[in-house]
Amino acid sequence: MANKTITGPKGFTAAGLHCGVKKSGKPDLALLYCAGGAKAAAVFTTNAIQSAAVTVCKQHIVTNPVRAVVINSGNANACTGAKGLAAAKIMCSKVGKELNINAEECLIASTGIIGQQLPITKITTGISQATGLLSESQAAGQNFAKAIMTTDTRAKQATQTVEIYGKTITIAGTSKGAGMIGPNMATTICVITTDVAISKPLLGKAFKHAIGTSLNRLTIDGHQSTNDTAIILASGQVENKAIKKQDSGYRRFSRALSDLCTDLARQMALDAEGATRMFTVEVKGAAKKDDAFKAARAVADYDLVKCAVHGSDPNWGRIICAVGSCGVKLDPNKLSCKIGDTFVFRNGKPTNFDPKAVSAIIARKEHTITVDLGVGKYHDFCYGCDLSRDYITINADYHT
Repeated sequence: MANKTITGPKGFTAAGLHCGVKKSGKPDLALLYCAGGAKAAAVFTTNAIQSAAVTVCKQHIVTNPVRAVVINSGNANACTGAKGLAAAKIMCSKVGKELNINAEECLIASTGIIGQQLPITKITTGISQATGLLSESQAAGQNFAKAIMTTDTRAKQATQTVEIYGKTITIAGTSKGAGMIGPNMATTICVITTDVAISKPLLGKAFKHAIGTSLNRLTIDGHQSTNDTAIILASGQVENKAIKKQDSGYRRFSRALSDLCTDLARQMALDAEGATRMFTVEVKGAAKKDDAFKAARAVADYDLVKCAVHGSDPNWGRIICAVGSCGVKLDPNKLSCKIGDTFVFRNGKPTNFDPKAVSAIIARKEHTITVDLGVGKYHDFCYGCDLSRDYITINADYHT
């Protein structure tokens, strides 16, 4: 059976284990290694408050090549001052020492509770153990995926293969995140590997586009984390003719990468804290692109819409209310809304639809809400999920 984890692409080994950060005993330390070196790109949270790991990773991402990624879960190392920054640097230095690479060749991410200092001795001991467990096996890739989880109930993983210049390249990724997710780096933690040969600038361009059309279109609760980090490493070991321009090879790679990121985004939406189903909000007929996204996010973020989705309630009034209150240009006499393929509001008026039939659409694992603002040609979308009682329970009990 093909390896469908981040160790699937050529050139990567990984490990994941419990080092003592989480009191639960669950895996909390992940290590990825590319001995041959990789081109790297990353996208980070735009929250003004950023973790020490984000600060250090931003400094190291310019390094070429990058050879390792170390991630701890259970502790965000955010709002931890100079001591937290020193701990993040120690993690990279320890990886460097164990793997005989420069500390700057190691990228880093952290996720978990904000405001607590890292138990750095436990982590450095764990790094020593992890380097001894590095493997290209599927089990190792699975362990990595599990070790980056926090409130996730399952690991999110995806793979894509695509032919580039006559060579079959593989892209594989894992992501974690179930809450504190809002568009504009709604990834929490995401790591992607590929064996394609590509220039660093074009890797970054393709990655930014992929994140922008997938994970950055996902909102769970409208809140950004201090730690959101998405990383891609390209080993080049499939030895295709290197992608150095935006030609057909680049477009094929970019499309496959976007498909993979969309897969991960859907998995995250369906495993959001307390979620039972997800929905896509598509907005068209906007006067400008920004308006289309703003309206889509307004609907996806609106708690009353999310509650209605949880109850399979075809309450189109909440959708119209969300759109009307978000400050976008619209024509009240042309404003329309569909749930699935059924118009529930058309040209400013409610329609005579079958509530039971529409309720059945909403009860599906996934459905689409379409809104036409009636004032232009632009469109955009956002992913959302329902809001259940369990969301409150999970977040009320998270810290304690």
